[in-house]
Amino acid sequence: MGAEAASSAERAYMTIRESLEQWEKEYLSPCAALSMHSRGRSREEEQCDIRPVFQRDRDRILHSKAFRRLKDKTQVFLTPEGDHYRTRLTHTLEVSQNARTIAKALRLNEDLVEAIALGHDLGHTPFGHAGERALDRVCPYGFAHNQQSVRTVEHLEKGGQGLNLTFEVKDGILNHQTSGNPSTLEGKIVRLSDKIAYIHHDMDDAIRGGILTEKDIPKEIGDVIGYTTGERLDHFIHDIVTASYGKDDICMSPPVAQAMTRLRQFMTYNVYHNPVAKSEESKAEMLMETLYDYYLHNIDVLPKEFRKMLEAGDHREVVVCDYIGAMTDRFAIAKYEEIYIPKSWDR
Repeated sequence: MGAEAASSAERAYMTIRESLEQWEKEYLSPCAALSMHSRGRSREEEQCDIRPVFQRDRDRILHSKAFRRLKDKTQVFLTPEGDHYRTRLTHTLEVSQNARTIAKALRLNEDLVEAIALGHDLGHTPFGHAGERALDRVCPYGFAHNQQSVRTVEHLEKGGQGLNLTFEVKDGILNHQTSGNPSTLEGKIVRLSDKIAYIHHDMDDAIRGGILTEKDIPKEIGDVIGYTTGERLDHFIHDIVTASYGKDDICMSPPVAQAMTRLRQFMTYNVYHNPVAKSEESKAEMLMETLYDYYLHNIDVLPKEFRKMLEAGDHREVVVCDYIGAMTDRFAIAKYEEIYIPKSWDR
């Protein structure tokens, strides 16, 4: 029997998952993270006969309660009135799309980048980074949303069982910030895609909100990466693909990387620290700190699943952060009003 015939005979007995794994091995870059070579899960489980492990992780994240809550969590502008401002959910979807575009062009694992991208902000607090700062300030164990995202998928989802994701997905989620060092190229794609996404859409939202105009972009930045949000997004993605092609790394060309750094500095000064855009953040931080103090001293009113975590030995400060950090903006405000705002007397 010839080699081609033997190969065809072998494929006939493969499951769909095994066929997809074989396709990855034959088609993807030698630098790609292959599903068949995953370092596995914390708890062993039977393989799916249709989906490779990273696709399965993507699906678990997509169907999680934490993912659904992202639709009502702040990205930059607190509880904006307009329908077209980004939320934490739309940010996550834009990160995923950027990452998949880059991964496909570089022949890296799209399932892995999508799983990491969809899960990278699951641990974000209500009110964006204002809520994160508040919990980090009051909790003696600290609070960082990347670590909380991992805690969410490992311990908080599915009634404490977690999602039992693969090592590579959890590693990418944990290391998606600038200071992180993902162990896969797919994780490095998400780390850059996150920055590209928020620079792009935060600028777009700031223009929509009348805080900036396209004309405000400094010439030394615009001349390198463009003068419109669309031009800049396109330039970033093309540059990453070109600079990374054929390399065992994900990078930008030096001029574009420098322009990106300058643009982030420009955004920090003009948007992220803008007194108009951020005028309500001190109230949000106060609300988070007040809820933390209340639940810390009224632990018995926590939902049952969180009280079980205390019985299992988790620190009460951490469990309170788990509960408050998982809230949406709207739910946190409603809880604050329920606890602290007097209601009209009615019989």
